[in-house]
Amino acid sequence: MLPIGDDNSDRTRMPIVNYALIVINILVFVFLQGMGANEKFTYAFSTVPAEILTGRDIATGPLQPTPVPVYFTLITSMFMHGGWAHLLGNMLFLWVFGDNLENRLGPARYLIFYLVCGIIASLAHVFLAGADAIVPSLGASGAISGVMGGYLLLFPSRRVRVFMGRGITEVPAFVALGIWIVFQIISQMGVLGGDQGGGGVAYAAHIGGFIAGLALIKVFDIGARKNTAVR
Repeated sequence: MLPIGDDNSDRTRMPIVNYALIVINILVFVFLQGMGANEKFTYAFSTVPAEILTGRDIATGPLQPTPVPVYFTLITSMFMHGGWAHLLGNMLFLWVFGDNLENRLGPARYLIFYLVCGIIASLAHVFLAGADAIVPSLGASGAISGVMGGYLLLFPSRRVRVFMGRGITEVPAFVALGIWIVFQIISQMGVLGGDQGGGGVAYAAHIGGFIAGLALIKVFDIGARKNTAVR
């Protein structure tokens, strides 16, 4: 089940922050990561659990020296991707769900919400991986998972267009996002035949980001409705 659109009939503002996030992610991948060819940049600015938990930069094997404090990689890694499929998949989900949250929260609150969820998502992966883990992680999916968690709580019945099986249909958001989070939990548990590390996918970050979105959206939503026209 792949979300490809939703009901935007109540949108009253252009989602400039959401558009900017999509553009920045694409520009970073194309020009700074060299579409995956610039491994030095990618390894230098990805989040390495051992670095976060020990506070020291590790530059052994493929890992590169990080020219900023290692904790800053919790943010830089949020704007990098492992390949075109990783990038485009994440940007599709951000395109579908992010604009509605920005419309509701306003651009400043939405940006802070996005970044906070992304950081919490990365920390969820870091703490689960442990202080011995030196495999770097990267991607916007943790922050986007937070957006999806917030969307689920604010717009549970909104119609979401999904590609499923033989064609396109519409389902309520709680169905589309509910199936998605259940898949993440099952995958993290290794039930689908992979190891608990997720087979290269940081499912713990997806789950952590989603929970962060659920937990924080009501706080960020306080007073935000006055920014949205009522119809």
